[in-house]
Amino acid sequence: MSNSNSKSKFWTRIAYASGTFGHDFFYAMIGTYFMIFVTSNLFNTNDQIYNEYMIGIVTTIILVLRIGELFIDPFIGNTIDKTKTRWGKFKPWVIIGAFIAAITLAILFTDIGGLTSSNPILYLVLFVVLYLIMDIFYSAKDVAIWSMIPALSFDSREREITATFARIGSVFGGQLVTILVIPIVLHFSLNPNGGAGDANGWFAFAVIGGGIATLGAIILGLGTKEGTSTLRENKTETSFKDVFSILLKNDQLLWIACAYLIFGLGQNIVNNFNLYYFIYVLGDSTQFSFLGVINVIIGLLAVALFPTLTQKFTRRKLFIYSIIIMLIALILYAFAGQSVILTLIAAGLFSLPQPLIFLVVLMTITDTVEYGQLKLGHRDEALVLCVRPLIDKLSGAITSGVIGITAIWVGMTGKATAASITLSNLMNFQIVMFAVPFVLMLIATFIYKRKVTLTETEHAKIVKDLEQNWDTINK
Repeated sequence: MSNSNSKSKFWTRIAYASGTFGHDFFYAMIGTYFMIFVTSNLFNTNDQIYNEYMIGIVTTIILVLRIGELFIDPFIGNTIDKTKTRWGKFKPWVIIGAFIAAITLAILFTDIGGLTSSNPILYLVLFVVLYLIMDIFYSAKDVAIWSMIPALSFDSREREITATFARIGSVFGGQLVTILVIPIVLHFSLNPNGGAGDANGWFAFAVIGGGIATLGAIILGLGTKEGTSTLRENKTETSFKDVFSILLKNDQLLWIACAYLIFGLGQNIVNNFNLYYFIYVLGDSTQFSFLGVINVIIGLLAVALFPTLTQKFTRRKLFIYSIIIMLIALILYAFAGQSVILTLIAAGLFSLPQPLIFLVVLMTITDTVEYGQLKLGHRDEALVLCVRPLIDKLSGAITSGVIGITAIWVGMTGKATAASITLSNLMNFQIVMFAVPFVLMLIATFIYKRKVTLTETEHAKIVKDLEQNWDTINK
């Protein structure tokens, strides 16, 4: 490869990583911090019964909308696959999706002009509309941004390098939120509210985060270009009526999706409760930023080592070893009590393997593009790759429900503080935060080990077969 080509590929990866940086910054805002805003600030009147009632309704709405949209995501992927523009099929969706999602999320991080108190019914109606718009355009961006990987290369090794750059960006973006969220919220808040800030602070956080995500999308759009290959050409397009049929017939896609969903539920429960732990157990939310710093450092290190680790251990072993580390971390976390040091160590150790598992799953799902292409005689990049964000969305929806219900159950809402949490409620909180994820991760590992058989070697054979026979298959 010439020096100029190497430089071009390097800057393409940097641009791509900039897009994933902003994307995961935005994802953390939706998946983790929006529910904290809802439970701590959105409904913060003196009527605690009303607060909990409205939190319960909003939590239910989010759960229903996100689960309902699962049936829309495959059609979003199919639509992206059919997109033909001078800029490619993916980049328009990334940029437009980022812009619209950022605006709608900023509005959602408000009480929409005081409607939560003056007209709750109208607020809920507008909430449904705004959340649905935000979620659909975020999904389109999510599918498009990660579907670019199989369009850039057919080689598993090259895909790992590209995905490593992308994941470095996403880890940095996702963990930077952990560092910045409390400082931003408290800086712009007029009332600290026991460390949870106020509505002004959360709105400023939403505006800043949306701007970062949009800027990253623009950089990606300007700095990347899709590759061309006869293997990416279909003689016929997948119709809407065949969308679910294509997905259901790809057995390796379904099994990795099943394992990832169960794992994601356990992972997200812990991640989403981290800030609650600092606010309502340790009683010091300002320490939470240190966890963000730790996670950025170890996350970037883990991702940078991914190509080396997969060569030494293979993806299957790396997945299992990563789960073992996370289970050990959960045990340490459960016994951390009010020790800030032990909490930071346990939470950091729990976060360490998460980027590695994400990359193993992403690479396996990416390779199922060719697996399905050979098995079904049809190539569907965005349709197949939409499964990963679809799972994240389902996992996030269920987790949001768990977080909202648990926060009400254990009294971690409104004006509550660490001093107001009873020992029995603390025990219930720990069961949900630690014991439930432990069991879920064990189940996910069992499914992955028994059912996911698509290895790097098997994928290389599939690509070779396609290169030799695609013209015959694709008639």
